[in-house]
Amino acid sequence: MLTSTALNVVILAAGRGTRMCSAQPKVMQKLAGRPVLQYVIQSARTLSPAKIIVVYGYGGAQVKAFLENQDLILVEQPELLGTGHALLQAVPYLDRGARILVLYGDVPLIRAETLKLLIDACSENKLVLLTQFMKDPHGYGRIVRDLYGSVIRIVEEKDADENLKEILEINTGFMCIPETCLNDLLVRLENGNAQKEYYLTDVVELAVSDGMNVDAVSITDSDEALGINDRYQLACAEKALRTRSALVLLREGVTLMDPERIDVRGEIVCGKDVEIDVGCIFEGQISIGNNVKVGAYSILRDVYIGNDVKILPYTLIEESRIDDSCRIGPYARIRPGTKLGREVHIGDFVEIKNATIGNETKINHMSYVGDSEVGQRVNIGAGTITCNYDGANKNRTVIGDDVFIGSDSQLVAPVVVESGATIGAGSTITRTVAEGTLALSRVKQTSVSNWVRPQNNNKQE
Repeated sequence: MLTSTALNVVILAAGRGTRMCSAQPKVMQKLAGRPVLQYVIQSARTLSPAKIIVVYGYGGAQVKAFLENQDLILVEQPELLGTGHALLQAVPYLDRGARILVLYGDVPLIRAETLKLLIDACSENKLVLLTQFMKDPHGYGRIVRDLYGSVIRIVEEKDADENLKEILEINTGFMCIPETCLNDLLVRLENGNAQKEYYLTDVVELAVSDGMNVDAVSITDSDEALGINDRYQLACAEKALRTRSALVLLREGVTLMDPERIDVRGEIVCGKDVEIDVGCIFEGQISIGNNVKVGAYSILRDVYIGNDVKILPYTLIEESRIDDSCRIGPYARIRPGTKLGREVHIGDFVEIKNATIGNETKINHMSYVGDSEVGQRVNIGAGTITCNYDGANKNRTVIGDDVFIGSDSQLVAPVVVESGATIGAGSTITRTVAEGTLALSRVKQTSVSNWVRPQNNNKQE
């Protein structure tokens, strides 16, 4: 008997992907920054199955290393003898009486809602396929139906005659089948085909001959069944994923200056009245508050952005927290470990790294502040740097509240500048600057009379 509440998912991920021209297996190729296989696993988890089994083969060490500690059952296909043989390797691990959902590790854009339709249609004596109608079905297995419209078999492209190649309904590869009949069907597969492989698709004809019902659920979104076998198909999937992500953001009220020019390579959550200009890339976990503007060609990676923040063009922010009402950029770089307080201004060509910047502080031009604790209402002039590395160790700079640091100053860490202190432009600070004092370290200016600027004596006519 079929146990209606039990679901096992088997992901076939053993293929080599020769057309990728890569040392990596195709399921490990990157799609929007993550392996293709990860998207399939994510869709499977959404279904809350009792088990997820991944059948791996080519590049097994890479696949296993990636899947470790993900609460998956990993099964090796020692010889790549076809999809039917791959699924047979998973049979000993299946729950008795469960529905078995078969997915493919190189088809990453399948939606969980679509898979649920497939699962719900599967019953004790019914095998269910996911199919699609295509204007150009070249390269896909064709769904063959009888005069009454019932599915009777699947014929792969390489084994199809000219009449069968005219069929527009194709097999996506996804199927749901009762566990109670699966092993019996798989052990009867034969490899008398052009590829000399054991095709999983041949179980359809065997099931029909056993009196089983074979049903089909057809999808209308062609992107869901997009398989990745070469770089072109990988690029198509990338484009489809960008479009899908942009559509989600638009429906959530985000303004995109051009929905075709945004890359979301992770998870992004936006508040109200967010505006994103063209060419921006979002990676990892991104949280953006209300009334935020992200300038063109900015990159945000694993960041928290508060409310009313303005990020000007060509800004890179990584693994940092930006509190309310900050203004950053253009051409600024905020490196990992940084926290900006409220109303902080970070200007053009400024780099901040592993630093805490207090409220209302301004670092407006061409400065570097690393491994530092900067207080509130500090003004750091153009060209100022914290010299945090001594060649062996990183040292910290501590700057108190209401400090003014003149342009082109160097603070050699470890060093402390106490609250209310002023540092004159062009100074190199190596010792503590006391509260409320002025620190200067300049060589006495000298003027040379009648000085002649050197001339180029090797000018060519």
